[in-house]
Amino acid sequence: MPQTMQQPKAFTISAHGAEMPAIGFGTLELGERAAMLVANAIRDGYRHIDTARKYGSEEGVGEGIRASGVPREEIWVTTKVTEDNAREKDFLNSVDTSLKAMRLDYVDLLLIHWPQPKVPLAETVGALVKAKRMGLARHIGVSNFTLALLDEAVRLSPEPLVTNQLEFHAYLTQDKLLAACRRYGMILTAYSPTARGQLLTDPVVNEIAKAKGRTPAQIALRWVIQHPMVAAVPRAFESTHAAENLDIFDFSLSDEEMRRLDALRARNLRVVNPPERAPVWDLP
Repeated sequence: MPQTMQQPKAFTISAHGAEMPAIGFGTLELGERAAMLVANAIRDGYRHIDTARKYGSEEGVGEGIRASGVPREEIWVTTKVTEDNAREKDFLNSVDTSLKAMRLDYVDLLLIHWPQPKVPLAETVGALVKAKRMGLARHIGVSNFTLALLDEAVRLSPEPLVTNQLEFHAYLTQDKLLAACRRYGMILTAYSPTARGQLLTDPVVNEIAKAKGRTPAQIALRWVIQHPMVAAVPRAFESTHAAENLDIFDFSLSDEEMRRLDALRARNLRVVNPPERAPVWDLP
């Protein structure tokens, strides 16, 4: 079995008592290979696994955790409740289903996956808080929440929200939501941090990668986590790519390199915008 090497403590991000590893392993669309890829990711040093009921990967996540040989308490597990289960009873049933699927007693972070305008947010946030107080989740947060929704969720929750998980990469301007997360002492967790691979062919990204002796993916991810209070959950369909994504803590981007990558945000490209569930996004 390969030697495991956990991310150093310096590469966790603190928020409201939570210590979240700055890089997680995303599990969307991994299919039947989820268990193998998760186990390999943990053996390679990942201590943060990101899943959701909607992903269909929870069973594989649990199997991968058990196969990894790493104790459960050393692994940060995030899952999410779909907007179809925004009502309190459905929400709590979904959490129970997730835990049974993974064969876990709790998750480290439980998120509202997408806002549901047909259900009062107070009810959904109330269910989220209840799940935490029942011991089903150590920490709670939201995902895909706009500025107004984030403000409302914070106001409604008597428990601290640890994160807002959002699309965040160098092709999309998210300054307002990043500022809001910092104002509330929250982590912004970046999904699709390479813009679903589109950044990997960008000339600027490739030029910086060549100069650094790094891959384009590593440059795109380093840009993300070099923002204070930002974590990332890239996915990878091959274990070699997963290991590559984790290997970004021994270099940094210069101020000039960050500025060049910042300039790419002028494209304002959003790669995740499902019409059936996406809110009306904030303007840049």
